[in-house]
Amino acid sequence: MLNVFTCDKLSKRYGHIVALRDVTLSVEPGLIGLLGPNGAGKSTLISVLLGQTPSTSGRATVLGSDVRRQRRMIRRRVGFVPENDCLIPGLSGTGYVYYTGRLAGMSHGDAMQRTHEVLDYVGLYEARYRPAEEYSAGMKQRLKLAQALVHDPDLLFLDEPTNGMDPQGRQTMLSLIADLGRAEISVLLSSHLLPDVERVCERVIIMGGGEVLTTGRIGEMSQPHPTLYSLDFSGDGGELRRRLATSGVSVLDHTDSLLNIRLPAEGTQGLVLTAVREAGAKLHGLHPKRSTLEETFMAAIQRQHQV
Repeated sequence: MLNVFTCDKLSKRYGHIVALRDVTLSVEPGLIGLLGPNGAGKSTLISVLLGQTPSTSGRATVLGSDVRRQRRMIRRRVGFVPENDCLIPGLSGTGYVYYTGRLAGMSHGDAMQRTHEVLDYVGLYEARYRPAEEYSAGMKQRLKLAQALVHDPDLLFLDEPTNGMDPQGRQTMLSLIADLGRAEISVLLSSHLLPDVERVCERVIIMGGGEVLTTGRIGEMSQPHPTLYSLDFSGDGGELRRRLATSGVSVLDHTDSLLNIRLPAEGTQGLVLTAVREAGAKLHGLHPKRSTLEETFMAAIQRQHQV
């Protein structure tokens, strides 16, 4: 399986400022999240991979092409949605997307046909002849996605694609991104919004200070907590909570049939079983809580600060 991009000790410096430091990655096709705080190096990494910014040292490939020597080949196969507006004043939605298609080397007929197809796909068909400057923030973001798709790329780089969107527009954009993954278009989604990445991505790259802090499948990063559990039961909840408190088990919150609890130490689940029996309740399930992507992200950032 061809990696969508690779980096080998990739570094970028601006004078004394290190934007990327020895980044080494091999990324398989799919929906990939790129996470990190401001200044982590996310946008610089994308810019280097697109051939817009030369690296200081190291090497990288995108879809098998070298980013230094084969930039045109890469741009023919890659779509890019930048964080900032990149609209051309005076052009309609149709004119803008058509123009970017022509820049990608498409013929007049192919560019026009694909322009109408992708504007329909992103929900802008009715507004296709309106000046793009009159579009709302959410419409502009979807227009940027349309121009990135017009030449039918194999890989998309999306830099903060939900910026400025209201909740409904954000959900629409995320649904479009998820749909692209099902169409077997690989996507690198750079965002500071962890729920966005957690919703649509299969794998994640976490960066900080220009370095890769951790990578992996999101599902595998979600590890069971050693002491946090959810307790599913039936019976007298008040009596069960009293018995648990007496045994040193903390009840964090509860409903009529579910308690979120913290054990006093790892491996003390027997205290819960005893409390349930003594309370005359019936146990339906005792499930360990799993860490979230946010907790994994914060732990990676904290480890970096401790180094």
